[in-house]
Amino acid sequence: MTSLSIATPNRRPFDTSPAARAAILLAGGTLSLMAVVAMARGALGLSPTLARTHDVAVWIHLGSVLPALPLGLYVLLARKGDARHRMLGKLWAVLMVIAALSALALRDLNHGQFSFIHIFVPVTLIGLWRAIATARAGRIDTHRKVMVGLYLTGLIGAGSFAFLPGRVMGTWLFG
Repeated sequence: MTSLSIATPNRRPFDTSPAARAAILLAGGTLSLMAVVAMARGALGLSPTLARTHDVAVWIHLGSVLPALPLGLYVLLARKGDARHRMLGKLWAVLMVIAALSALALRDLNHGQFSFIHIFVPVTLIGLWRAIATARAGRIDTHRKVMVGLYLTGLIGAGSFAFLPGRVMGTWLFG
């Protein structure tokens, strides 16, 4: 009698190609580093102060997005399927819901109206719902694809716009 080794895809460190893994690491790592430098410059008074930095919604949004960047990167690249993965994934999802909902209050750059960047709010909320539903249904491959897409669009894509001129992170980073 021989024993068969049954592969458990949800236990592998990462189920995506090395090129995709490198791209996610580069994008997430770069944006995380930019955020740390911007926050340090802002905290040390090395960049201009914007009136909107006194808005509670800005701090709630930054307080949820900034830890979600490296946490999401870790969850995507670390071992999958264990209790730690599920716990950190739930924490990341909560941070993303807070980030999406707090973004609805950030409209001062568009005269009180929603701007094109607000499209990421429903994209994030629907993506999170889909990711949770597919994981609970046992469709882990779809769950993985949705989570990678959500990280790249909801954090990297939307986060890139935060560094444009006139936005808080852009002003803190570039002065």
